This record gives sequence, structure tokens and C-alpha cells, in this order.
Amino acid sequence: MDNELKTLLDSMKNHGYKLTPQRKEILKVLISSSGEHLTCDEIYETVKKACPEMGIATVYRTLQILESTKKINKLNLDDGYVRYELNLNDETHNHHHLICKICGNVAEVRVDLLEDLENNIEKNYDFKIVDHDLKFFGICSKCKNLE
Repeated sequence: MDNELKTLLDSMKNHGYKLTPQRKEILKVLISSSGEHLTCDEIYETVKKACPEMGIATVYRTLQILESTKKINKLNLDDGYVRYELNLNDETHNHHHLICKICGNVAEVRVDLLEDLENNIEKNYDFKIVDHDLKFFGICSKCKNLE
């Protein structure tokens, strides 16, 4: 966690943002929940345990900063919430997600399944693709075994 925290703090500092104790706590929550896809409210509920005086607006502002510096990705998983995930590797393409229709579990697919398709589209349609978003909806193995 220390290396990841240092990377995020350095990025914020390099972009001219102050490194407040509140922002540091928000970063710690994001790092400790890496692989999860948390909403702002979920991040706030966890952070306020360590910083009870912090308001939700601080969390929103910090998430906006992290998104503008490309250190988090903002996700819409079609569940009515905006969710966030860390992007410590400076990925330029979003990865894909598997979303269980029963329990709502979200799994990440790290393989870029659309690279050949993107190349074909760019070549045949003279269209430069900068990103894509792919979600698969189904039933996870845990829920499938309950049936």
C-alpha cells in the first residue's frame, strides 16, 4: 500500500494539488478496496470512520481530481450508481466487466477482447477509437450454484 499511496500522492502534488490528511485517507480507502467498484457514498462511509469531521463534498472533490489526473476510472455499471476504481497503471483503455444480475458482483476481465475489432473499425471506417466500454451481464458461479 505504501508504494501505491506514494504514487497517488506524488501524482496529486505534480498536478498542483495539496496533500491534505483528508485526501490521504480517501486514497488509503481506494487502495485498500482495490478491485472493488465503490460509490462515492461507500468511500465516504469508510473514510469518515478515520476522519469523522470530513464532509462528503471533500470526497467528491478528491474523486474529481483523481479522475482528471487519470488515477481513477469512473464507471457506470447500469445499477444507478457512479462507481470508481483505481488506475495505478495508467491504462488508456478501460478493461471489461462481468456483472452478476442476481448478486451484483462485478468481476474484471483484464484481457482486451476488442483489439482486433478496433483495428478493423479504424482501418475500414477511418475512425480513431480512443476507448471503449464493454459490460457482460449474467450469473456468477456462486449464484449459478445456488440454483
